[in-house]
Amino acid sequence: MSERGVSHRRAECPVARTVDVIGDRWSLLIVRDVLDGIGRFSELQRSLGLAKNILATRLRDLVAQDILELVPAADGTAYQAYALTRKGRDLFAVMVALRQWGETYLFDEDEPHSVLLDNATQRPVKLHVTDAHDRPITADDAFVRKVPTS
Repeated sequence: MSERGVSHRRAECPVARTVDVIGDRWSLLIVRDVLDGIGRFSELQRSLGLAKNILATRLRDLVAQDILELVPAADGTAYQAYALTRKGRDLFAVMVALRQWGETYLFDEDEPHSVLLDNATQRPVKLHVTDAHDRPITADDAFVRKVPTS
């Protein structure tokens, strides 16, 4: 549920429902960090600089939404770590889109920033929005068909 107590859980708009689940900045940054390989609570807390109680709440919500799951820590200790589920990994395109928007509008031309690279080619990852025939499209090429009102 959103921080203002308004839920869009039953909204007809997929964007509203998505924002209801991952729309706060901390949830998105947690997903970003887990995508980057940070999974232990203490590491997430250190990376985000977030109060433990808020982090615990966001992690609990992301697990409840099946975006994250608890798994044994990779180092073989008794600790557990957070890992993305398939549903969580499918947020990758959302994160790429946010990253590219930020690169375009929030950095000066020569300002350094992190770069998302393809493992195989070491080249920057680019997100392309296409139609059903894999033709690139923009916002001007698409529309939303609303649910008819009764």
